[in-house]
Amino acid sequence: YGEWLSNNRIFLEDLPELVKATDEKIIDIKKQQNTFGYTLEDLRMILEPMALNGYEPTGSMGNDVPLAFLSDHNPILFNYFKQLFAQVSNPPLDAIREELVTSLRGTIGEEKNLFSETPEHCRQITLRHPIITDLDLARIKSSSQKNLTAKTISTLFDPSGTSGFKDSLSRINKEASEAIKEGHSILILSDRGVDETHAPLPSLLATSAVHHHLIRKGERSKAGIVVETGEAREVAHFAALIGYGAAAINPYLAFATIRNQISLKEFETNIAADKAIHNYLSASHKGILKIMSKMGISTIQSYRGAQIFEAVGLNQSIIDEYFTWTPSRIGGIGIEEIGKEYISRHSFGFGTKRNSANLEVSQGGQYQWRRDGEYHMWNPNTIASLQHAVRENSWDSYEQFADFVDQETRLLSTIRGLLDFKKPNNPISINEVEPAEKIVRRFATGAISLGSISREAHETMAIAMNRIQARSNTGEGGEDHSRYTSDPNGDSRNSAIKQVASGRFGVTINYLTSAKDIQIKMAQGSKPGEGGQLPGHKVDEYIGGVRNSTPGVELISPPPHHDIYSIEDLAQLIHDLKNANPEARIHVKLVAEAGVGTIAAGVSKGHGDVVLISGDTGGTGASPESSIKHAGLPWELGVAETQQVLVMNDLRGRIVVQADGQIKTGRDVAIACLLGAEEFGLATGPLIALGCIMLRKCHLNTCSVGIATQDPELREKFAGKPEHVINYFFFIAEQLRKIMADLGIKKMDDMVGRTDLLDKRNLIEHWKTEGVDFSQLLHMPDVPEGVARHKIIDQDHSLEKALDNELIKDATVSIDTGKPITITKDIDNSYRTVGTTLSHMIAKKYGEDGLPEDTISLDFSGSGGQSFAAFLSKGVSIDLKGDSNDYFCKGLSGGKVMIRPHEKSTFTPEENIIIGNVALYGATGGQVFIRGIAGERFAVRNSGAEAVVEGVGDHGCEYMTRGTVVVLGPTGRNFAAGMSGGEAYVFDEEGNFESLCNKGLVSLEEVSEEKDLKHLRRLIELHKNHTGSKNAERILSDWNSMISKFVKVMPEDYKRVLAEREAQQEKKTVSANG
Repeated sequence: YGEWLSNNRIFLEDLPELVKATDEKIIDIKKQQNTFGYTLEDLRMILEPMALNGYEPTGSMGNDVPLAFLSDHNPILFNYFKQLFAQVSNPPLDAIREELVTSLRGTIGEEKNLFSETPEHCRQITLRHPIITDLDLARIKSSSQKNLTAKTISTLFDPSGTSGFKDSLSRINKEASEAIKEGHSILILSDRGVDETHAPLPSLLATSAVHHHLIRKGERSKAGIVVETGEAREVAHFAALIGYGAAAINPYLAFATIRNQISLKEFETNIAADKAIHNYLSASHKGILKIMSKMGISTIQSYRGAQIFEAVGLNQSIIDEYFTWTPSRIGGIGIEEIGKEYISRHSFGFGTKRNSANLEVSQGGQYQWRRDGEYHMWNPNTIASLQHAVRENSWDSYEQFADFVDQETRLLSTIRGLLDFKKPNNPISINEVEPAEKIVRRFATGAISLGSISREAHETMAIAMNRIQARSNTGEGGEDHSRYTSDPNGDSRNSAIKQVASGRFGVTINYLTSAKDIQIKMAQGSKPGEGGQLPGHKVDEYIGGVRNSTPGVELISPPPHHDIYSIEDLAQLIHDLKNANPEARIHVKLVAEAGVGTIAAGVSKGHGDVVLISGDTGGTGASPESSIKHAGLPWELGVAETQQVLVMNDLRGRIVVQADGQIKTGRDVAIACLLGAEEFGLATGPLIALGCIMLRKCHLNTCSVGIATQDPELREKFAGKPEHVINYFFFIAEQLRKIMADLGIKKMDDMVGRTDLLDKRNLIEHWKTEGVDFSQLLHMPDVPEGVARHKIIDQDHSLEKALDNELIKDATVSIDTGKPITITKDIDNSYRTVGTTLSHMIAKKYGEDGLPEDTISLDFSGSGGQSFAAFLSKGVSIDLKGDSNDYFCKGLSGGKVMIRPHEKSTFTPEENIIIGNVALYGATGGQVFIRGIAGERFAVRNSGAEAVVEGVGDHGCEYMTRGTVVVLGPTGRNFAAGMSGGEAYVFDEEGNFESLCNKGLVSLEEVSEEKDLKHLRRLIELHKNHTGSKNAERILSDWNSMISKFVKVMPEDYKRVLAEREAQQEKKTVSANG
């Protein structure tokens, strides 16, 4: 095989450049930009950051513009497609910290019969990346290699009528088949040559049309597709083209635009054109890799043609012919309307009255509100009217706000705007409707983390929601435990919902014990398939302390929960958290996409108490712009699907369904309820009520109203009050009560899932809504009368079977008095989450302090099950003679655990795995001593625990932020990936550790400083004493020679912070001494 490859495989860069690359200077570039839908926002907010920084840009506050099929601004076809992503059933990949398992390398050319083996199978051009330069394209066009010649097919059409649009699609399909018959194995679909009489087909439509045409003809494997286009310019566009069959993309107008901007000195920083193009390519490739990773796909070859998208607003005819097998659930526009939009844009660029002298690129308005730009649901009218309403407690102003929102939503923005209520002939008096005081208890604020917003804003929302017995949400940034004690005036700043996200920031047993609800964040509406993001300039000493992370270092949570790779794993985490707080409801937060109903059914079967369906428009403190705009689906689709699947499977009665994502008014709540939700989350609205003016720069730490900033001076400008949030929620409840009265409904429970009271609005003014079909959305499953349509019973978590019930009974006196006790028991792996409920009882009584060390000692013999010693509290020590499954010491919260093989075991401990994968995930404190080897991802996200182990698998100490890990043996690959705090010591006896360590954020040092030597020796001695480790004994007996074999793994940022603190301490000492 190796010989076949070396003789036949050809790398793109090795091809000769026989044809001159197309001239980079495009005539009438502004006309081209307008024709292809470029705006000033594309130039300044997308291309410029990519070209200057090599990363796709970050934005904030979510997406509040109309869906593409409701926009009057002629959106390009890419905007009709939404990226799908992995949640629960398989994990997304961590493309940042685990890049070594990903690849953008692809091939182009004829793919031979999969069931035979010949040298010709290797006869392909290898591309290192899918985005190619003009020079790369020239090489492909010039290829004269045997069986590797290219044919260029024009994707232009005559814009004088819409028939030319569809006829051109037929033409390019025919030309593609003819090119293959002529022996060409590379098809170049090109829209170069746009002028007054030639308009471009949508590049995505042309690509997918050819892709599916060749599939139907049985010719797809005979040729690869290259797209030469002026339309695609950002990572979401590239991903869509690849997803629908493209092997390579040449975004020639993007390259020309970057060069043009540089020549005009439009960029804020001087940069050479070649460097800018290099950065742009780098940003594009990173972005494509991230989008693939959202779905858990690691190679570009697997992503190509996979169609991991859902269309919103395209009718079935166009789907069946050109985007076969793509979900599109509500119908919408067809080929004629798409043609009309593209002809209109071409006319904007090349109309008879247009010339380069007076032509300007459109302002845009997708990302920022512009007076003549795209409509935004949050605009000066809605913001001003809401803020006046809540500050003056004015119902009239709220009605004005609701009218702005509801009327504009109906005409311009959302799926719910196209729905109307079927009002029966028997309305009731509003006095018969459930009171507002009960309705507001169904409301929650969105998961806005401390760090994303200021302490003042975060605490004000908590106070407001606690006053009305509703629920505020911590977000994923943890919470200061001082807030768990009520204020002197009776107010509580304790957030009722504690979120557990993949980063596990601040997740301790005390944090969980202080919750009424615990929310597992599987995905976030603004960036599903990605981890939470907090820029480094917002991580000050206080935020770093709450999160157990390094100040000044950006925090990007892992895309997956490393303890959830399947629905069974999710059920395990639900079980863990229920054991950590038996009184709390356990939520699972999902994001709407095709198939979310099936996932929600799994959540119900896995004993989740609440499933939250988030829409794609949710707010965010920091997310990639491409994710904000192009990932996830509206909550209307997700809630409807979830309700239908749960009811059809008789699972609805045991779980609450919650919805969130740009819910603003009582009308929004009513529609969410009628589609199937009984609880409702709002995030942006409450922030507006507190003073947010939608500057959309939360990620920059420059919020001028003191909400989304950690800057002390700006925080002083915060003027929000709990009353503002309370007034807002009561206004929503009162508007909802009016709607309920009109519908003849007394209680909200009776309203859940009543889609028979909804219908598509008549007399819809928008020209693109005629083909919309809501039959799937409004379907009510036909089930027997006894099948519940809302939550009526509690989940059975089977907590009575837990071993902790016995432990708590045996340790009651010790918990109450602090008197030491030792409990001895045999154990097997049918007992899961051992020690967790015991720790909950301790935290409930003693809070963050726990009990004194070794107050409760548990001696076990046997096999520990999943999540053994999870969230173990201070004061509890466990000595296990045996072995343990995955998630050992997950979330360790100050406890101490020792594990060693049973005395009767015959294997050598330091050569054998004794615990499973993902040990110490999110641990915040405590000590662990393991006489044996651990599986993969040992101490992932360790935030404060000390651990000694005799070997680890791949990805050890991944994304660790605090604590100390000592490895007295071999490690796997990718050690210390993303490690920004804490320290690790590795016994590198074989001398190969450097090749196994990810040195992106860390340096490798000798262990030479006295404090390091003492610290390391102390931990190894404790390990020997607690486990009887022969390995530790061997090292200690020859300490002076063995110490040279240790490598200290030290994060560079952590080292900087420690040096700064030391310097500050020296200053204080000098000052104190006069």
